[in-house]
Amino acid sequence: MERNLRDTATILWLRQDLRLADQAALIAAAEQGPVIPLYVLDDETPDQWRIGGAQRWWLHHSLAALDRALRAKGSRLILRRGRAAEVVAQVAAEAHAASVHALRHYEPWWLEAERELAATLELVLHDGNQLAPPDAVRTGSGGFFKIYTPFWRALSAMMPPAEPLPAPERIPAPEHWPKSDALDDWGLLPVRPNWASKFDEFWAPGETGAQDALDSFADKVGRYHEARNLPSEPGSSQLSPYLHFGEIPPAQVWHRLDQAGAGLDTFRSELGWRDFTTGVIARSPDYSAQHGRDTFDRFPWRTGKAAQADLRAWQQGRTGYPIVDAGMRQLWSIGWMHNRVRMIAASFLVKHLLIDWREGARWFWDTLVDADYGNNSVNWQWVAGTGVDSSQFVRIMAPLVQSEKFGAADYIRRWVPELAHLPDAHIHDPPEPVAGYPEKLIGHREARERALAAARSLR
Repeated sequence: MERNLRDTATILWLRQDLRLADQAALIAAAEQGPVIPLYVLDDETPDQWRIGGAQRWWLHHSLAALDRALRAKGSRLILRRGRAAEVVAQVAAEAHAASVHALRHYEPWWLEAERELAATLELVLHDGNQLAPPDAVRTGSGGFFKIYTPFWRALSAMMPPAEPLPAPERIPAPEHWPKSDALDDWGLLPVRPNWASKFDEFWAPGETGAQDALDSFADKVGRYHEARNLPSEPGSSQLSPYLHFGEIPPAQVWHRLDQAGAGLDTFRSELGWRDFTTGVIARSPDYSAQHGRDTFDRFPWRTGKAAQADLRAWQQGRTGYPIVDAGMRQLWSIGWMHNRVRMIAASFLVKHLLIDWREGARWFWDTLVDADYGNNSVNWQWVAGTGVDSSQFVRIMAPLVQSEKFGAADYIRRWVPELAHLPDAHIHDPPEPVAGYPEKLIGHREARERALAAARSLR
């Protein structure tokens, strides 16, 4: 009986956990015997939240890197397409697999798929994509936190996380492999046109790329508390897409950056924010569509042709506000935007243009390589003032002031070449029209007054 059990294959169901190191599901599966690593491209279960265009570019390269890493350990990656619960069950039946191991995910579509799969197969779930499981971080009365600051205090008291485990030396292979799709046949990469042509200059998807990015950030995390707000400086970690795809676990990041200086606490609180947003969507799965504050269900968002034209101008980086336009063009060029500029650009859409935050969230979902359901939903509601834990709507960012305050001149020069010739004194708010650059969609004072009037209408 022991020998037969060891000969039975186990399915390793991979999702946003595309790594071999500190992969609890892989380690547990390998201890049972032969392992069949399986990734299912599921565009049906998530429906409107199937992965966006920029994420698809990343996914292609991440899966290719993972397959190479698996083959180096005597294994390989099986690719299938369809409804995840059905496809995993089908592959398990083909391989006569006794069980499925996977890391826990908290997006509503993954919870649905897990419930469906567990009804037909032995599904063994493991933790590993958060610093701590969402259900483990509780208030003194046993409830869940709605505000981040007390959540972070409670999570910090549970730290450090367990030391990360190394990847297995070898991964036992089954006697017969199930059929696999060819990655190139999925058409994840853009072709006509190839709008991701610059992505390769900035990103190296996969576990090795994640380690390189972490090593690079370790040298500068000491100044993170200051540099993270300066768009013209390389102060951001740029780890977000690697964390989103699970190519590196937050526990590994935590331990690698130990004793890193003053910026470490600030950065670790950002890791904690990921855990917080995961908890929010685990308990409020419709947070991407429903206001955290019911009052905003009556908010007079602008609609119609003029609003749609303004939305397109914002998406294209043609608002007439240099810092906003630089951010939106950076987003389109490399699938990522500086964190300070994300707040400025999001605030501009919601408060200067009075366009529903959900329009911005959908655009970010399609254009960010790090588009994460929890972060995307909670961050947009935080900026819009509509969330349970959020900035007040009446706190309206002044883009021109923010641009100068945080030294964004060189950042603007890089991403808005029409303005590159302007001196620092003028580049944040050109005093005269510049050939090829649009006029402001709306003046700051006028926009502020309009936004405050809209907010008063809720009373």
